[in-house]
Amino acid sequence: MKEIFLLKLGEIVLKGQNRRAFEACLKGNIRKRVRRFGEFDVYLKQSTIYVEPKNDDCDLDEAWEACGTVFGIASMCRCHACEKTLDAIFDGVVEYLGDELSMRRSFKVESKRADKQFPLNSIQLSQEIGGRLAEAYPHVAVDVHNPDYTVHVEVRDYAAYVHGPAQPGAGGLPTGMGGRAAVLLSGGIDSPVAGYMIGKRGVELECVHFFSYPYTSERAKEKVLELARLMTKYCGRMTVDVVGFTKIQEAIREHCPEEYFTLIMRRFMMRIAQRIAADHGCRALVTGENLGQVASQTMEAMAVTGAVVDMPIFHPLIGMDKEEIVTIARKIGTLETSILPYEDCCTVFTPRHPKTKPTLKQVEEAEAALDVEALVEEALANTEKIAVKYYED
Repeated sequence: MKEIFLLKLGEIVLKGQNRRAFEACLKGNIRKRVRRFGEFDVYLKQSTIYVEPKNDDCDLDEAWEACGTVFGIASMCRCHACEKTLDAIFDGVVEYLGDELSMRRSFKVESKRADKQFPLNSIQLSQEIGGRLAEAYPHVAVDVHNPDYTVHVEVRDYAAYVHGPAQPGAGGLPTGMGGRAAVLLSGGIDSPVAGYMIGKRGVELECVHFFSYPYTSERAKEKVLELARLMTKYCGRMTVDVVGFTKIQEAIREHCPEEYFTLIMRRFMMRIAQRIAADHGCRALVTGENLGQVASQTMEAMAVTGAVVDMPIFHPLIGMDKEEIVTIARKIGTLETSILPYEDCCTVFTPRHPKTKPTLKQVEEAEAALDVEALVEEALANTEKIAVKYYED
């Protein structure tokens, strides 16, 4: 049996003169994801990407799973390819979908005739194949309005393809078409989801993590690296810049009013992240901030912390509630790691009564006792760069 994947394009089809660039990028991303599982032909026709194994040595199950994490694909079908004749199509349905169909209570056939040279139109093809299947499976009722199972037949340029219901793809735009951005990655639930959400818009990612040893443990650092690795399943390989942040936090504790600890700490994070982002060719910062979730995420506080940088700051989760964020974290596989009980630097020296509605003047006066540039330079010098990827070579 010859099996093939049909990957249907999403919003790429709405692009104008640069559509081909998006399509070429997507094909390249798919080739990279599936090549470890065997030799595949990847080609495009009629807003559909075909992923066809060249030999029997290909691991189709792993390749199928990998295709499901490629941004730019709206829906996916795992199909049986056959000749464009009624007999071959019917035999293909029985061979490929017969076991599944026989366990259902009702079915219908939906057909799509992309090859207009085929003698039957879509309705006629559905009626012909549906009638044959009704005779072959008399215990499965025909129900064209609310079927328990739908058999799909697509007659295309190269062959006819039969498959069951399609499954959703990863959606979004191909990685690499939206520029580069740096994600401030903590060990919590929100920031990996924020990275995934902005990655879905075609953005390549780098990560910046602030590490305060010995106040935070090596296990906390390992947790963050695992979160980054899980993100690369969707976003592609990346570098995590682990910034030694202990001295900055100690200086803030010793010289600044307690109510401003978190705000000043976050201003340092933004300064350092911008410098690292520029080194990676990134043109924006990404955070997991969510309006009103904690004291440092009020409008006033976010304005103050963002005032120290001049590149755009994206907040993909800004209007989401926690349950929506948790749902995405569970979907992309980061939730179980995020909830491991290893604290990050944001929980170090947390003020008892944080300032929720600061002004820029107040915060600038509070951090005036610090040698900001010297602390930033020392932190940058004490940064470890770690490459992460989902699959081991």
